[in-house]
Amino acid sequence: MSNGSTREITVNISEDQTIIDLSKKIQPFQSQIFLKKIVRGNPIEINLKSFLGLITLNLQNGDTITVRVVGEDSEQALEAVVDYLT
Repeated sequence: MSNGSTREITVNISEDQTIIDLSKKIQPFQSQIFLKKIVRGNPIEINLKSFLGLITLNLQNGDTITVRVVGEDSEQALEAVVDYLT
């Protein structure tokens, strides 16, 4: 079983999707989940379980981000995040 996965995606979410919904979706996973985005020319990587980090990224449709997941259930966690954000 893999203990880490990474995927680059383009954000495409509807207006009714919220940070709170995403937080609920990832709670069952033991893995650490990180999102990385270039903000004003600087790469910023945040822990997805951090609301403040999510606010800092200011995700918008069309943003290209890297999802990095580390842990025993990384593949399942990665798929859940990708499904939600795309």
